[in-house]
Amino acid sequence: MAANKGPRNATPIKANRQKPERVRRVAGAHSARTSLQDRFRSWRQHHQDSFRDALQRLNAARASSAMTILVIAIALALPAGLAVLLDNARAITRGWDGNAHLSVFLDMNISEQRQRQLASEWQGLDNITRTEVITREQALAEFKALSGFGEVLEALPDNPLPPLIVVYPDETDPVTLRALENRLAEADGVDLVQLDVEWVRRLHALIELGERLISALTLALAAAVVLVVVNTIRLAIESRREEIVVVKIVGGTDGFVRRPFLYSGFCFGFAGGATAVILVQVALWWLGGPIDELLALYNSDESLTAMAASSLIVLPVFSGILGLLGAWLAVGRHLGDIEPNF
Repeated sequence: MAANKGPRNATPIKANRQKPERVRRVAGAHSARTSLQDRFRSWRQHHQDSFRDALQRLNAARASSAMTILVIAIALALPAGLAVLLDNARAITRGWDGNAHLSVFLDMNISEQRQRQLASEWQGLDNITRTEVITREQALAEFKALSGFGEVLEALPDNPLPPLIVVYPDETDPVTLRALENRLAEADGVDLVQLDVEWVRRLHALIELGERLISALTLALAAAVVLVVVNTIRLAIESRREEIVVVKIVGGTDGFVRRPFLYSGFCFGFAGGATAVILVQVALWWLGGPIDELLALYNSDESLTAMAASSLIVLPVFSGILGLLGAWLAVGRHLGDIEPNF
């Protein structure tokens, strides 16, 4: 008999095969991070392009740009020139203030020794630069020489003029002079203290009035400069309306659209301030000769001075800030009204 064989229907053992893992793909767009350096480079590049675009547009419309710059320059040159003239007037009249003095008349019975002692004591006080002693004999000789009544004075039995001390203060402020006058009047042996401060008061009042008028004029004309830039930038926005709509359609932000106009406003203001400096310097050069001749007639060594070196920089920068402010107001008011219509 045949040997028994194993079962015919035995199930064969299959080898375990590992299936390769499927790589999952993420659906949608891939996101990439931009480094801070790239962002700064892009920001700087856009600012450079905006500034270059502003200069090119100013150069393209030379006539209208020149008119706008000239209007800004005239508006700023007027208060700047008046301020320079006021500074010159203050410097010129500083020497006139030094002529202010107090005439202290002493009692008739005061001796010359006591007179010189009082003058020495007062010279050590505050607010007094120096003192000058004029004795009775010196006063009489001066009066004879100036008045022409020498023969009449010689006929008098005694010298009618009192001893005098002239006090020169270090400050010419009317309030300080009045306080010094009251202080000297209380001293022993003083008969009368005479102080003529009316011209000093008028001088200080005129200078103070001039400063306030220039300040008010500066504020008014600065506002006018801002309004001029606002109107100029508004017209520029209206002329580029279609371009702005296209930029917003492709995803441009308001900041992206705003920057070229801000640079345009700054360029208008800065150029107007620089032109104002030139106008003021030319006007001072033109007026310098006649003013120097007038000062020479009053025996003054002063001369008309030009603008300070700091003003040559401050005025254009200040004007540029005004232009930037005007552009910001115009862009904030009119740029939001321009939106794509779908």
